[in-house]
Order: sequence, then C-alpha cells, then structure tokens
Amino acid sequence: MRQRSVRAFIESRRTEPISMAKERILLGWSGGKDSSLALHKLLAQDQQEVVALLTTCTEGFRRVSMHGVRCSLLNRQAEALGIPCRKIFIPRECTNEDYERLMRGACLKFKAAGITRIAFGDLFLEDIRAYRDRMLAAIGMTALYPVWGLNTQQLARDFIRAGFRATLVCVDSQQLDTSFAGRTFDDAFLDTLPAHVDPCGENGEFHTFVHDGPIFRQPVTCSPGQVVQRGQFYFADLLPHSKVAGRNLQNRTTQ
Repeated sequence: MRQRSVRAFIESRRTEPISMAKERILLGWSGGKDSSLALHKLLAQDQQEVVALLTTCTEGFRRVSMHGVRCSLLNRQAEALGIPCRKIFIPRECTNEDYERLMRGACLKFKAAGITRIAFGDLFLEDIRAYRDRMLAAIGMTALYPVWGLNTQQLARDFIRAGFRATLVCVDSQQLDTSFAGRTFDDAFLDTLPAHVDPCGENGEFHTFVHDGPIFRQPVTCSPGQVVQRGQFYFADLLPHSKVAGRNLQNRTTQ
C-alpha cells in the first residue's frame, strides 16, 4: 500500500464531521485471542476508530507469523470484522533489523496519513511493552494497551462467556504438550491446562485463531487440517470453508 493510497483509504473511512471524529488508530493484529479482546474493548469504549489491522506474515508460506494461519483465512477474518488488514511480509529467517525496518516503513505510511497510535493486545510482559514503546517513539508514534494488566485467569473465562470461538493453531512443545494443538479454546481446555501455563498463553505457550464472537459480522468458518512440526513448534492447519451470510451487528460495540 503506497503512502498516497494509505491517505486516500484513511479519508474514505471518515464517517463523522472532523469536530466529532474519534481518534483513528491501528491495531496490531495476530488473528488470535488477545488482539480480539483488545478490539472488543476498544469497540466497547467507543473512543477510537480502528481504521486498519496490522499483521506480520511470513514470505513464501503466506501465513501469519508465529501463528501459521493462512493469509486466506486472515482475509476472511478481516472481512468478517469489517476492518481492512495491512499485511507486512517478513523474510522466513527474519532478523530484528529486518523486522524493525519493515514495521517502521509500514507505520510511517500511516503516520503520514495522520495516524499516530497503535493498539496492542499485550497483557503483562513488560519487556515486550517497553520494546514497542521504544520503537514507536523513535518515529513519533505511541502505543495503546486496552487489556494490559487484566487477570488472565478471568480474562480467558470472560473470552468464552462473551461468545468468542477460537482454536489453538500453534503450540510450543517446550511449554505445552503437543496434543493441545488444534484444540478448541473452551472451558474444557482451560480445565486441563497445566498450572505452569498461562491461560492466555502470554508467555508464548500457544497461539490461537479466533473465528467467531461478538465483534464479527459473520463467523469465519473453517475445519481442521494437518498438524505440522517445525522445530519445537506444532502448527494445526485450518482450512477455510465457503462464505456464509452475515449477521446484524448494529449493537456490537456494547456486547
């Protein structure tokens, strides 16, 4: 997306007079549970407008980095949310320098269009938050953390109670048994989770793909594929289904 097209896109999404407009922000988006909870919180607070999702994907695989979800499912997810996704493709063997250069370039295009803040679904890892703050400060942008500091035991249960549906798409075999790959994120999963594993997987124990919930216009229908090992990580593939009719979400910001 070139700088000029970013500006045109941002302006095309403005639906309120400038004097009444909400702050326009980006949302760091993995397609998983924590970024979905962050979006849910932002919609409920109704103070910002998320104009785009920002997702890193791996070149060659065309999948969400670290999650292994197909870009085709990511596209379906963004469509179901009604928010466009800006993909940043990173090399398979991505260095910190590569990552920071590519992220900086993408963020600067949005900054030129008037977007100066990015929201993230981080929960409690102080070093990750400090890294994001430092990287954004270097280009004159700031971060927002809608679900920071919330109790992850309660948050995981609240996620289920709110009507979200998610599947474990990646498991770190050094932290969690590989049999959990492909499981549904539900009460039964949480009840069998080892005590040393954070129920939201904040330490990287597992990653999820969210395919339904109160923030979606329609579910992102998919079915389980193969479980593939890459090093210490086990990825549960999800196969997209045909599109289904949408649902009415007039009151989604209060759900």
